[in-house]
This record gives sequence, C-alpha cells and structure tokens, in this order.
Amino acid sequence: MASEEEGSEEAGGHEGHGQTKERGNQDKRKGQDKGGGKDNDTGKDGDDPQDGEEDGKDSDKPRSKKPLIIVAAVVVVLAIAGFFFWFARRNQVSTDDAYTDGNVITMVPRVSGYVVQLNINDNVHVNKGDLLVRIDPRDYLTAQDQAQAALALAKAQLDSAQQALRIARVQYPAQLVSAEAQQQAAAAALEQAERQYARQHEVDRRATTQENIDASTSQQLSSAASLKSAKAQVQVASLVPEQIRQAATTVAEREAQVKQAEAQLAQADLNLSYTEIRAPSDGFVTRRSVQLGDYLTAGATMFLIVTPDVWVTANFKESQIGRMRPGDRVDLEIDAYSGYRLSGHVQSIQYGSGSRFSAFPAENATGNFVKIVQRIPVKIVIDRGLDPDRPLPLGLSVSPVVHLP
Repeated sequence: MASEEEGSEEAGGHEGHGQTKERGNQDKRKGQDKGGGKDNDTGKDGDDPQDGEEDGKDSDKPRSKKPLIIVAAVVVVLAIAGFFFWFARRNQVSTDDAYTDGNVITMVPRVSGYVVQLNINDNVHVNKGDLLVRIDPRDYLTAQDQAQAALALAKAQLDSAQQALRIARVQYPAQLVSAEAQQQAAAAALEQAERQYARQHEVDRRATTQENIDASTSQQLSSAASLKSAKAQVQVASLVPEQIRQAATTVAEREAQVKQAEAQLAQADLNLSYTEIRAPSDGFVTRRSVQLGDYLTAGATMFLIVTPDVWVTANFKESQIGRMRPGDRVDLEIDAYSGYRLSGHVQSIQYGSGSRFSAFPAENATGNFVKIVQRIPVKIVIDRGLDPDRPLPLGLSVSPVVHLP
C-alpha cells in the first residue's frame, strides 16, 4: 500500500511539473504577443533567431543566370550588327562639307550710258540671246556715222594715191629719157659752138669781124651751160626707182589709213551693238542691281546669271582620298529636300588643298608648325535623279557618299 502511494505521489509530482512547464510556455507566448512590436523591431536587427534561420536558408539558394544571358545576347547582337555595318561601309567615304556648285556669269556693260529698256526681273529665267537691257544708242550712232565718213575719205585718198603711182611709173622713166636727150642735144650744141669759136679765133682778124668773134664766144659759153643743166636734169630724172617707190609708199600709207578707218568703223559698230545686252546663256537672273533710267558705267556689275549646269563640290579630308579615283560612283542626298537622292560620279580631284589656294596661304616654314588635316575639293557630276520641280540653287548642303573600288 505504501509503495502504491509513493508511486502515485511520484506520478502526481511529474504530472504537476509538466503542467507547470506547459503553463510557463503559454505565459511566455502571451508576453511575446503583447510585445510584438518590440519583437518586430528587434527582428529587424537580427535578434530573432527564427529570422536568422530563414535568411540563412535564402542565401543558400542558387542565383538566377537569366540577366547574364540577356546581357550576353544583347552584346553579341550589337557586335554582329556593328560588324555588318562596318562591312557594308568599309568601302565608302562621306563628308558633310559639300555643297552644290555651278557656273555664274557676271553681266557688265561694255559701254556707258543710260538704261532705256529693262526686260528682266529678280530670279527670272532667261534664254540664250534674249534682250535683257538696252542702253541709249544715240551717241554711238553718231560715232558710227563719223567713222563711216572717215572711211570714205580714206578710200578716196587711197584711190588718188593709186592713180599717182600709175602715173609715176610712166612719167618718171619718160622724164629720164627726155633729160638724157636734152643732154645729148646740149653736148652737140656745145661741140658746134666750140668749133665755131675755134674758127673765129684761128682766122685772120681781117677775114672776120669782132662781132663774129664775140658771138662765137657767147655761143660756146651758152652751150656749155646748157650741157651742165642737161646733165643735172639727167641726174634728177635718173631717180626713177626712188620716185616710184615714194609713190608706192604713199599708196601704202593711204591703205593703212583705210584700214584704220575700217577698224574705227568696226569699233563704232561694236559699241553700238554693246548697247543691247543679251543673255550669253540660259540661266536665272540673280543679284540684280540695275534699274530703268540708271546710268551704267562700263565694267560695273549689273546682275549675275546662274547657268543650269550644277555639280557638287565636296571637300574631303586628305585621309579619305587615298583610294578615290575619277569615275567612282557617288550617292548624293540634298539636305533641302527630305528623301531627295541623286546619283553621280567623281569627275576630278583638285590638285591642291583649299588652304593652298586661299588669299593668305599658310607659311609652314615660319613659326611653330601645327599639323592640320587638310581638305581637298572633289568635283562630283550629277548623272541621274534631277527633278525640274526641285531646283538646286548654288550653295545647298549636300551629303555625298563615295563608293570606293
């Protein structure tokens, strides 16, 4: 009986101890529920052992490789696209320093005068041969009449000189023959006078008279003088070649005067024609400064004519023209017209950089030298794509792409 009581007491003790422990745990959980906010704060600091255990479990999980795969794929795609872009453009060179260019004709008057007719306006199209400006022609008509009169006078003087030359070619040889004949006659008369003189002085004084002696003496002296005069005439008449040459020189002088008068008349005709200013080529009138009634001075700019011929001048860097050759195909994009593309080819490459032909070229041999990349002008001719409804004024920006071989 005693042992049964002790066993029951022991069982009751253990049972009471278990009930007491369970009750303590319940009281502890109630306290945790009451101070949940504080426990949560302490849990943030890592004081809660349960939270620590959960963080440890998350850190042990393997990270996802999906972002790395996406980044690698993007890099590979970009690399492939860059390679194809480089491969497609490896034989192309381009520049943004390009513009449309063309021929510009400066219209200036050749003569001075007042504008009496003006047939143009700003930016209008003109055709070759059209009358654009007329200058008052009255002064130049008067000058033309004077030149015509001077030419007529010169021709008359030339005709007179030619007649004189024909006469001289007959007259001067005849005068020479006549002078020689007179010389012979004077010589014969002198010879007869000398014989008469000798007879009168050789005979006896009683067989003649003093009058006959004096007459023979006078005849002898007169015949000698006539012979001298005849010899002088022969000397003068013997200059036949010189006299004919003098007449021929006069003719040449008159011919030169005629040519001079003809030149003056031609100049007068030109000056008269210059009063009508016509278009030398098809094109568009720009920068007009002339007005009706203005007095124009020869050489003063009136306006410009831009011809329809248009090309592109592209200034490439010197490092871009190593493989460029005339004939290379060029794609052109005009900045003024969106999507407007033209096709052309390289016509020529200028033999010199732009700075070399500037007003003040660089002097690299003086001072400190700084290497600067030079630009080389390249002329590009447009082959296809021009649209009459899309004009190309000079100076438009162009983006050329040259396809190298």
